Amino acid sequence: MGPQRIVCLTEEPTEVLYALGEQDRIVGISGFTVRPPRARKEKPKVSAFTSAKIDEILRLEPDLVVGFSDIQADIAAELVRRGVEVWISNHRSVDGIVDYVRRLGALAGASAKAGAYADDLQRGLDAIESETALLPRRPKVYFEEWDEPIITGIRWVAELVRIAGGDDVFPELSVEPLAKARILANGDPVVARAPDIILGSWCGKKFRPEKVAARPGWDAIPAVRDGELHEIKSPLILQPGPAALTDGVRQIAGIIRAWSEKPSR
Repeated sequence: MGPQRIVCLTEEPTEVLYALGEQDRIVGISGFTVRPPRARKEKPKVSAFTSAKIDEILRLEPDLVVGFSDIQADIAAELVRRGVEVWISNHRSVDGIVDYVRRLGALAGASAKAGAYADDLQRGLDAIESETALLPRRPKVYFEEWDEPIITGIRWVAELVRIAGGDDVFPELSVEPLAKARILANGDPVVARAPDIILGSWCGKKFRPEKVAARPGWDAIPAVRDGELHEIKSPLILQPGPAALTDGVRQIAGIIRAWSEKPSR
C-alpha cells in the first residue's frame, strides 16, 4: 500500500504524486508549490525551502516526509529525531529526475504508474532531441540562476539546453551540485564565452534583461547585441521534477528554434 500520509517539502514530489493520481496521500506541501495549481488550494502549506513548521508537520502525523538536497538536511534531521521517516533525494541530472519519478512512485506503492509516467517523460525528451538535432545551427547558451552573485545553471539545466538544441557555455561548472561552486566572481567569463542566447531564471524574483544587458562589457556579447535575453520562470526549470522535463525544456527549445531559423550574422 505504501505510505498514506506524505508531507512534501518541495514542489517536485507534489507534482509527481498528483500526476500519478496519488494526491490523496499528500497531507502537507511546500509554500513555494506552484504545480499543480490545485495543490495550493487543497493542501496545507507547512514548509519553505530552508525552513519548515516542524510542529505543524508533526500534527499531520505523516508516515513519510519527502525533501530535496543538503539544503533541507537540518529539517530532515529534526524530523528524524522526532521519529518521522524522511527521504531526502539528491538528484541533479535529467536521468536522475526520471529515476526520481520511479523511486518516489515505488515508495508510494505506485510503481507501475510511476514507471509508465517516467517512460512518457523520457519519450518526450527523446522526441525533442530528435527534432532539435535537425536544426541548421546550434547556439551557445548562458543560463543564469541568480544575479547577485552571478550563478550559472545546474547540471539538469545544462542537459536540457543540450536536448533543446543548444550548448551550455559553462559545462564544467554545471556539474557542480552546490550553487556556491557555480558562482562567477564577475561577468568577464560570460563575455569571454560569447553566448548567442542568455536565459535567466532568478528564483523568487523576475529576470531583468535590461539589467543584464547593462553590465560592463556585456554589450559585446552576441546575445545582448541581438536581443536574445529570455526569462524561463523558475517553477518551470529550477525544480528537479516533471516541469523541467516538459514545459521547461519545450520553452527552451522554442527559443533556440527561433534563434536557429534567423539569418546568421
